[in-house]
Amino acid sequence: MPANSYLDHAYLADLRRDLLRFARLQLRDEHLAEDAVQEALTAACSPSSEFSGRAQHKTWVFAILRNKLIDTMRARRRTINASSLEDDADENSVFDRELFDERGHWNDHARPHPWPRPETVVARQQFWTLFDWCLNALPESTGRVFSMRELLDMDIAEICRELDLDANHCSVLLYRARTRLRTCLSAKGLETNDALG
Repeated sequence: MPANSYLDHAYLADLRRDLLRFARLQLRDEHLAEDAVQEALTAACSPSSEFSGRAQHKTWVFAILRNKLIDTMRARRRTINASSLEDDADENSVFDRELFDERGHWNDHARPHPWPRPETVVARQQFWTLFDWCLNALPESTGRVFSMRELLDMDIAEICRELDLDANHCSVLLYRARTRLRTCLSAKGLETNDALG
């Protein structure tokens, strides 16, 4: 585990809870969700993961989990036995090569961006806390389709295959999700630029 002070027990417990909730929503399988979250946290706590702040670290861990969830969904369609999924050691080394050069320094395209002003960070954190609350208040099917499209970046055809929906129904669920999220956030007094600081 990195020596960063933000990786304390309370932070990791909260992060694991959020990751697990998201993984369960997408995979609808307790064991696969646990495996995906464990792999994401293991990768995040590797010696090569040095971050200067919680928001950046959490975003990075969710990106790892996102890739694992997509891989798991695709593998589930190809195989019956989930335990036959390949070990992701090669995937992690490819991921490391994408981020770091042979000396262990950031590649130019992967280098973290400078941190915004503290008041901007607070405003974004407040926005995403409320957004998460509003997302979890959606009906399960609506929230799942929205998460797959907007958070996992899956295309409509892939979502329809995964959930056995037709494209029209999927589009209706996405429209409802966006409308309800906007209504929920507006009811909490937020405006569009609140997410941008």
